[in-house]
Amino acid sequence: MTDDEQDLAEEARKLFSGRVEFLLSAPQLKFIPGADFPEVAFCGRSNVGKSSLLNALTGRKAIARTSVTPGRTQELNFFEVGEPTQFRLVDMPGYGFAKAPVKVVEKWRSLVRTFLRGRVVLKRTLVLIDARHGIKPVDEEMMKMLDEAAVGYRLVLTKADKIKASELEATADKVRAEARKHPAAHPHLHITSSEKGMGIAELRAAVLADLRT
Repeated sequence: MTDDEQDLAEEARKLFSGRVEFLLSAPQLKFIPGADFPEVAFCGRSNVGKSSLLNALTGRKAIARTSVTPGRTQELNFFEVGEPTQFRLVDMPGYGFAKAPVKVVEKWRSLVRTFLRGRVVLKRTLVLIDARHGIKPVDEEMMKMLDEAAVGYRLVLTKADKIKASELEATADKVRAEARKHPAAHPHLHITSSEKGMGIAELRAAVLADLRT
């Protein structure tokens, strides 16, 4: 890591460990806040570890509620970061939960698609992929949706501590190969473990760099 990268990582650590406050939940687009600050959104299949990653990035235990019940997040949840506010984090509805009613799934899909296409302050989206399972068809669908909306995104492997190193490497290679097929995907793959802290500092720095582009 270069001196500039170390400086950015430390700046990101201080910023994320400072003021982070829940702003609001938006079940419909009419409830979302004004486009006043740059934003980074988090998305992924239900139970992929979005809440745990948000908690790890901010150094908190419960900034975003974690749950073993897939599909709990059904709204766009906004968090403000910085004092005064410098940017927002957006926790998007989990997708791919098979037991959810069709109408609920379609509501999520419509909300997310419209948000992605119309949010001018959205600087980057993080697409979380469970390292134990790799990219699933629903993840590919989300990636295509982001490609079509021309929203740049980073792929983030979660729960990397849950599998053997050889399996993790194989999964990472497959995810990188898939990413090369998608025009809006960032070439760098982030490998993380919220539980062990793996890759968290690097991801924080990447988020801050994206917000400043």
